[in-house]
Amino acid sequence: MYRVFEALDELVAIVEEARGIPPTRSCIVPRGDVLDLLDDVREAIPGELDDAQDVLDHRDRLVGDAKETADKTVDSANSEARHTIDGAREEADRLLADAKAQADRMVAEASAHADELVGVAQSEAQRLTADAKRDFDAVTARGRAESERMVQAGQASYDRSVADGKAEQQRLVAQTEVVQAAHAESARVIDAAHAESDRLRDECDRYVDSKLGEFEDLLSSTMRSVGRGRQQLRTGAGSVDYAADIRR
Repeated sequence: MYRVFEALDELVAIVEEARGIPPTRSCIVPRGDVLDLLDDVREAIPGELDDAQDVLDHRDRLVGDAKETADKTVDSANSEARHTIDGAREEADRLLADAKAQADRMVAEASAHADELVGVAQSEAQRLTADAKRDFDAVTARGRAESERMVQAGQASYDRSVADGKAEQQRLVAQTEVVQAAHAESARVIDAAHAESDRLRDECDRYVDSKLGEFEDLLSSTMRSVGRGRQQLRTGAGSVDYAADIRR
C-alpha cells in the first residue's frame, strides 16, 4: 500500500515538472514513465478494494430493492388507509345519524313528559287554589258571623248597661240627697259599658285577624309548594314526587 502513495507522488512530480504547451494549459509528459507508475499503482492496490467495490455494488442493489419494496408497501398502506378512512367515515355518518335519531326521540319523550308534568302541576295548583278559596270563604264567613255575633253581644251588653245606668240615674235623681253619687255611679256604669263594648270589639278584631293569619299561612304554604313543584319540573324531577310535595 505504501508503493501506491509513492507512485502517486512521482506522478504528481512528473506532471508538475513537465514542459507546458503555450498558450494552453497542457503539458508534455514522458508516456513510458507515467505508464510504468500507473502499472505500479494498479499492482500495489490490494484485492480487498475490488471486494469492497463488489460489496458497494451489492449494497446499491439491496438499497434499490428495499426502496422498491418500501414504495410498494407505502402504496399498499396508502390504499389500505384510504379504504379504512372511507369505512370509518361511513361508520361515523351512520353513528351520527343513529345518535341524532336517538336524541330526537329522547327530546320528544322529554317534551311529552314535561307536558305531562305541567298538566299535573296545573291540575294540582287549580285544586289547591280551589281548596284555598273554599277555606278562605269558610274562614271569612265564620269570622264575619263571629264578628257580627260578638258585635251584637257587645251592643246588647252596652244597651243593657246604658239602660241600667239610666235607670240607676233616674232612681238616684229621685233621691235628692244622693244626686251627686248617682251622677258619679251613672258615669261609671256608662264608662264600664263603653269599655266592655270596646273589649268585645277588640276580641272580635283579634279573632278575625287570627283567622285571616291562618289563611295567609295556608296560602303561603300553597305558594311554596307550587314553587317547589315548578323548581322540580325545571330540574327534571318525577311527577309523582312533585305531586306528593304539593300535597305536603
